[in-house]
Amino acid sequence: MDTMRKLICAVLLLGALCAQALASGSTPFLPNAHLVGKGQFTRFGFSVYEARLWAPLGRYIQGEPFALSLTYSREIAGERLVQASVDEMQKLQAPLAQNTQWRGALERVLPNVVAGDTITGVYQPGQGATFFHRERQTGQISEELARHFFAIWLDPRTSEPGLRQALLGAQR
Repeated sequence: MDTMRKLICAVLLLGALCAQALASGSTPFLPNAHLVGKGQFTRFGFSVYEARLWAPLGRYIQGEPFALSLTYSREIAGERLVQASVDEMQKLQAPLAQNTQWRGALERVLPNVVAGDTITGVYQPGQGATFFHRERQTGQISEELARHFFAIWLDPRTSEPGLRQALLGAQR
């Protein structure tokens, strides 16, 4: 019973830290990170998710560490998240044909989501990215895949330039 009590306390503490971090404009997934910007992604007038970009000192610098969090407004199957990611990366000319294992890597880190769920990807230069869902690690992807994946939101050629500008802090 003592072990169970410790586990419950640890879970409650983690939840409190995450809530405190979100309220203070920082993220527990990346030390010294602060909110750079946030924006809504909508389709046909319906909210799909809210995106938040975090970076050290609250400034995004390409090639430096950052975290991108997506908080979903609706239920979406992981397979749909993967397919949408692959489609967007193809639009940005990612070398998907040469990297056939990328889809499998995305399937491992992008789970099914329901309204209120958050997926956070933390990019570390030279290491790739680590993903979290409901504050639990789902896995990692390579540096090359991470650069192409996050380009969906951060590349100037993104299909959602308004969201990119909001994430970069231009529309706070």
